[in-house]
Amino acid sequence: METHVVLLTLGGVFLAGVAADSLGRRTRVPRVTLLLLIGVAIGPSGLDLLPTEVAEWYDLLSATALTLVSFLLGNALTPERLRAHGRQIIVVSVVVVLVSIPVMAGGLWLAGAPLALALVMAGIATATAPAATYDVVRESGAEGPFTDLMLGIVAVDDAWGLIAFSLLLIAINLQAGDGAALVLQEGLRELGGTALLGVGLGVPAAYLTGRLRPGEPMQAEALGIVFLCAGLAIMLDLSFLLAGMIAGTTVANLARHHERAFHEIERIEWPFMLMFFILAGATFEATELDSVLPLILAFVALRVAARILGGVLGGRLAVLPTVQRRWIGAALMPQAGVSIGMALVAGEQLPHLRDEILALTIATTIVFEIFGPLATVAALHRSGETGKTRTPP
Repeated sequence: METHVVLLTLGGVFLAGVAADSLGRRTRVPRVTLLLLIGVAIGPSGLDLLPTEVAEWYDLLSATALTLVSFLLGNALTPERLRAHGRQIIVVSVVVVLVSIPVMAGGLWLAGAPLALALVMAGIATATAPAATYDVVRESGAEGPFTDLMLGIVAVDDAWGLIAFSLLLIAINLQAGDGAALVLQEGLRELGGTALLGVGLGVPAAYLTGRLRPGEPMQAEALGIVFLCAGLAIMLDLSFLLAGMIAGTTVANLARHHERAFHEIERIEWPFMLMFFILAGATFEATELDSVLPLILAFVALRVAARILGGVLGGRLAVLPTVQRRWIGAALMPQAGVSIGMALVAGEQLPHLRDEILALTIATTIVFEIFGPLATVAALHRSGETGKTRTPP
């Protein structure tokens, strides 16, 4: 691709992202949804404005953006954070994930989806949208124990979902193996290798970052660790999502000489995510909608049922008050960026299902990004915690 075409494409995409952010602030439509819709509009299914060579950027951008996200998710898994969130939050978040997987997988399989597709979409369904949830809390002025419970869950549940998704993907890739022994051997190799890679990068990173500028990790350090993690994982045929989360958890637990281990990642994450969401939307094939429409409807219905059932069961185990038990599942309906990332990773590993996975994920993400926040508002209202004054985080 010629240099001027690359620069024009990058400039146009970034300005489109600024427009989406501005429009989102005015309309309260989540910017992730707007970025996806912009991608669809300028992609092959819309005006077809992007050069065909842009498709070559997908792998690099998705690996980088999702490894950044996985590092940040790993930051949630520290003893201090888990103790602060409390037993109720951990119990409810884990139960919601564990309930979602069999409900989604079984329901989609019964609706006609191939088993591999049903399992992938079950893993994707575990993802939530922390940013949309925080926005709803700020806009509604909600404050109280139910609000704190909900915010604590969205802070950690994507980490549990990412672990579940990675394990499901390993199982799907190994199901054609030559015997149970080989399947077990390869599964242990991938899980063990991913854990070793994450810890192997996380330990030195925890002790070396923030040394050149005491207490202030640099962007170059953050990018170097992220690129090394993603590159080594791909080279070794391991999960860069899980490796990034394990490395992030390691850094968060061992880096005691400063408290800003993830601030530089947070500051550089959005440009990559902006490109990632727009190009993800551009990969959407509208022609696939007709063939997967029954599965889209089934996915939406099953995810709603799984969230509510998981919330009720988790609430019982966590001994939540009745009103919280009834509404916590509805409060967790938004679904956004992590789900798109999971879909792209699954599409790369299961190319024969790539179009169906992306069509299902993008379509259902748009549905849940539009209607999910409304369900969260309704749950907060039913809990009696809306309309209070709350200091923005």
